[in-house]
Amino acid sequence: MGKLKKGKLIVFSAPSGAGKTTLVKYLMGKIPALSFSVSAASRNARKGEVNGKDYHFLTVDEFRKNINQDAFVEWEEVYKDHFYGTLSSEVERIRNQGQHVVFDVDVKGGVNIKKIFGEDVLAVFIEPPSIDALKLRLENRATDSKKDIQTRIEKAKEELDFAPFFDVIIVNDDLDIAKKEVFEKVSEFIDG
Repeated sequence: MGKLKKGKLIVFSAPSGAGKTTLVKYLMGKIPALSFSVSAASRNARKGEVNGKDYHFLTVDEFRKNINQDAFVEWEEVYKDHFYGTLSSEVERIRNQGQHVVFDVDVKGGVNIKKIFGEDVLAVFIEPPSIDALKLRLENRATDSKKDIQTRIEKAKEELDFAPFFDVIIVNDDLDIAKKEVFEKVSEFIDG
């Protein structure tokens, strides 16, 4: 029995509310060879989120301990004491099974994964049609306070500057078109 070929990595990054998670879920349902890398987060679970499935929910202290132990491929303090990161063990477990790893990470994390793994990575940036459309999506989502939405909008303006560092930019103006583009780009990458 031959050794399994290590899986490739597909990174999705976007400003909060751009539709990244919707597109990732769609893709996961369409391509069986993809396996989602569950990120670690130092925040409380939102309604309906499950520890170990949606995120590995850690306390701030637990997160910092893992940082000190170099347990992350990438991590970021997105907001004060709000950490997100990708555990190295999670990535290697999936790749060693011959599955392709899908990441849903912030823009800095996406750029860092691309730097570490190079040609094994397809980095996809999901862009909202505009900042105004993004603000409306966040308000309609009704998961954040007005203050948090304003913080996310300010952060989104900075995050959009990272788009040129990604291999593919998909503007999520029409969800059906964005789904088709994501499917084509990822299929081409993993088959190549």
